[in-house]
Amino acid sequence: MNGVKRLIVRNGQSAGIGDIPIDSVDNFRAFVTTTVKEVGRLVTLFGVPASTGEVRLYAVLANASGASLTICSAEARGHYPSLTPDCVQAGTFERELHEQFGLVPEGHPWLKPVRFDRRGDRVGSARFFEMKGAEVHEVAVGPVHAGIIEPGHFRFQCHGEEVFHLEISLGYQHRGVERAMCGGPDKRSIHYAETLAGDTTIGHATAYCEAIEALADCDVPARAQSLRGVALELERLANHTGDLGALAGDVGYLPTASFCGRLRGDFLNMTALLCGSRFGRGFIRPGGVAFDVDADRAADLLKRLDAAGKDVRTAVDLLWKTPSVQARFEGAGVLTPDICEELGLVGPAARACGVERDVRQEFPSGIYRFFQIPVTTWDTGDVFARAYVRGVEIQRSIAFIEEQLKTMPNGAMNMAMGRLRSHAIVVSLVEGWRGEICHVAMTNEEGKIARYKIVDPSFHNWPGLAMALRRGQISDFPLCNKSFNLSYCGHDL
Repeated sequence: MNGVKRLIVRNGQSAGIGDIPIDSVDNFRAFVTTTVKEVGRLVTLFGVPASTGEVRLYAVLANASGASLTICSAEARGHYPSLTPDCVQAGTFERELHEQFGLVPEGHPWLKPVRFDRRGDRVGSARFFEMKGAEVHEVAVGPVHAGIIEPGHFRFQCHGEEVFHLEISLGYQHRGVERAMCGGPDKRSIHYAETLAGDTTIGHATAYCEAIEALADCDVPARAQSLRGVALELERLANHTGDLGALAGDVGYLPTASFCGRLRGDFLNMTALLCGSRFGRGFIRPGGVAFDVDADRAADLLKRLDAAGKDVRTAVDLLWKTPSVQARFEGAGVLTPDICEELGLVGPAARACGVERDVRQEFPSGIYRFFQIPVTTWDTGDVFARAYVRGVEIQRSIAFIEEQLKTMPNGAMNMAMGRLRSHAIVVSLVEGWRGEICHVAMTNEEGKIARYKIVDPSFHNWPGLAMALRRGQISDFPLCNKSFNLSYCGHDL
């Protein structure tokens, strides 16, 4: 399109930054919006300051049918025509660009801050959407919540119990992680990656390591790839199990709530058996893994996994067999496949709308290039669907871990890391338990990180929660919120 050849890469494949053509802003906009509409999805959109005073825009587009990623770029100064009117997926990314660089996407429908007000960097100081009319009222929740939970502000426009609009304001957990990654890799870099979102330590650490390994042209040994897969699926098991227990608790169904609370701890303890940390910190390292699993430990893991797998199946099956639970789950927080596609949702939230979207199948890396897990979908798009997808994924992750522990190849656990390639870019995608994790690393002439962009799955999915509440009951909010279970700190990077 427009006579410009864009850069096409695979997941985890490095390329020269100079290989990315610089397009005009108008052509860039046309290419991105047309590609998303016809064959692709916007993985990320971000900016890099140019020496000329302009901002270089980069977009990464996913084409699942070809298992390829397209990187395109353009330069903008001061303002440019917004992509959002024709590509809703760009909406939050463009608000972020405005916040970080002062770029004005002309025609953007609602240019409120993602995290800060540029006039004074005041978190949560945006002008909120308002509705007027007879008996229309506003309900504000947070940012401080009654419990041990991160801060986030939710503002509902309601008529009686019916929600007309939910506006979600985040930014209270902003830590500047992307900026801190620049100048690396160094001793702190892996620790930043592990703590991007505390419940996704393995997912983010794997995405970071695969990006760095690609830039260093490092081939991770097969045994390390298998161990990484075991850790990633254990992380999925712990969080899916905890979510199903919390959903049961939200509707007052104590048997599953009690069972899953304990079983989540069992899965976390299996991760601790791998590396000494229940959340997996210290396990994934550039070049491989830091700890091996001998035969006795593998046998212990298999024994624990078998016992926990039987218990979690019993506990979760109770949800599907209890009419009072299903009466609350079914029809609550419905999202249609069209809305899912328009917003670019990822993970279980997308698969619950019938959309087969899973990095492990579409853009496999590591062990998933050789051992694939079937994609689990449901088509009702409601709380039940988001719960059911998790329930099936639990069983498939257990089967995958059992297979890996029984057939794990022999060999080294890691490879030495060399100097990173200079003036290079890599896009690393990993299917975390919430969905697609994206890390983009760009290096300078010295082979140091010059720009690091992170997209947690929550960044894509928070708008989905807002849409799921539209025309629903405000009393369904806790249940819908838990069915997504998105991260605040993963959004505020």
